[in-house]
Amino acid sequence: MAGLEIERSRRRRARRGVTLIEVLLVLVILLIIASMAVMAYGPIQRRAYINATRAQIKAFKAPIQRYYLDTNQYPASLDALIQPPADLPDPSKWDGPYLDSQYVPLDPWGNEYQYMYPGQNDPEGFPDIWSFGPDGVDGTEDDVTSWAG
Repeated sequence: MAGLEIERSRRRRARRGVTLIEVLLVLVILLIIASMAVMAYGPIQRRAYINATRAQIKAFKAPIQRYYLDTNQYPASLDALIQPPADLPDPSKWDGPYLDSQYVPLDPWGNEYQYMYPGQNDPEGFPDIWSFGPDGVDGTEDDVTSWAG
């Protein structure tokens, strides 16, 4: 009889459900796992933005070359790829827009791409194109440029 009473007592304890401490423990474990996932995601997102910026800078080169072939000069700004510049010697040669969008895209961090003609970094005289990179500051080591691979 005593054995039967012990068995019933065990069944009642098993049916009580989870305690508050057990729920809190599970929540803490889930928070730890989530924070580890977020920590791993940050560098991956940064690399993806840098790669997207490099791809966009390379994508500017073909429209700039087409502009050059049409007008026999490099554009003074990236905006000249969208609308003919007012100071173009022969506006009839402008055969744009040279970009598929109606505006010059921003870099992944929401900043404008920088453009300089004449370029100072390309040995062939191609215009310089760059992004300030993740920190948004010009001249730092995280800048993404057309002249540095």
